[in-house]
Amino acid sequence: MGLDISSSSVKMVELAEASKGSYRIERYAIETLPRDAVVDGNITNLDTVAEAIKRAWKRMGTSTKFVAMALPAAAVITKKIIVPAGQRERELEVQVESEANQYIPFALDEVNLDFQVVGPAPSSPEEVEVLIAASRKEKVEDRVAVAEAAGLKPLVMDVESYAAQAAFELVESQFPEGGKNQTIALVDIGANVMNVTILRNDQPVYAREQAFGGSQLTQDIVRQYGMSQEEAEAAKRTGNLPENFESDLLRPFMDNLALEVSRALQFFFTSTQYNQVDHIILAGGCAVIPGVDEAVSGRTQISTIVANPFANMALSQRIRPKNLATDAPSLLVACGLALRRFDQ
Repeated sequence: MGLDISSSSVKMVELAEASKGSYRIERYAIETLPRDAVVDGNITNLDTVAEAIKRAWKRMGTSTKFVAMALPAAAVITKKIIVPAGQRERELEVQVESEANQYIPFALDEVNLDFQVVGPAPSSPEEVEVLIAASRKEKVEDRVAVAEAAGLKPLVMDVESYAAQAAFELVESQFPEGGKNQTIALVDIGANVMNVTILRNDQPVYAREQAFGGSQLTQDIVRQYGMSQEEAEAAKRTGNLPENFESDLLRPFMDNLALEVSRALQFFFTSTQYNQVDHIILAGGCAVIPGVDEAVSGRTQISTIVANPFANMALSQRIRPKNLATDAPSLLVACGLALRRFDQ
């Protein structure tokens, strides 16, 4: 199972292999979290988050207890290095640790460190490119502790942006020629943060994080209608809001969201050699707002779709297709994490 813990909710997805290379979604669950349970990616109230995970697991009705989890990108230092090809694993470990000392501003005994050979180096067939990832041990331990407190067994600790990219490949297959040789922007808009990753042929060429998210709309509702934070969140989910909500609050918020996406792309163009994006994929909680894809494509003049990594998957009988279609954009990271069990 994939377990994604964000600032606003806990999301779980369980996948099964339907046939070689194709998947079936067995179950999923989303449990909202109160404010301040997770702040800036840090779990600040372990008991509250563990209880939410327990509720999600119980609602799913699964016997599976093994989970893949992820850390926010801001909690992880990543670096690509070039090393000689053909080294034994132990030799590679020694070299990676030596290189990591240059890039990681902490003592190596204070971090969890891992690496993966990405492939041949672009510059020389005698060398390979290696991705190093490191995070402070307490960041990893917090995630592990909350899963264990909920009775689950974490097996994998990934990075949220990499998990989203794994699920992105399922979405990319929906484009002409599977997105080959196309520049695609994956825009994940959560409660507080918008993550923009630009990919070409499945490789990230640019990433940017900026402060913008659905909590701004929640605050607007609180101010405009005198609701509490919890009432505003509930009203957003049920649509139980005054008639003028769409014109007074929702439309301006969507326009602002589209403007933020446009600005993020301008940063991309001015800081790289790229000058165009072929497609935009919207993910995260804000992507479920009806019409948000049209607002973004209208502002950017770029074809825009809402992410649904399950579009070509078989569904188990317990899945309600309409509910899944609504929830799919916010399940990208959890789906990518669930795919980890099928990694070779």
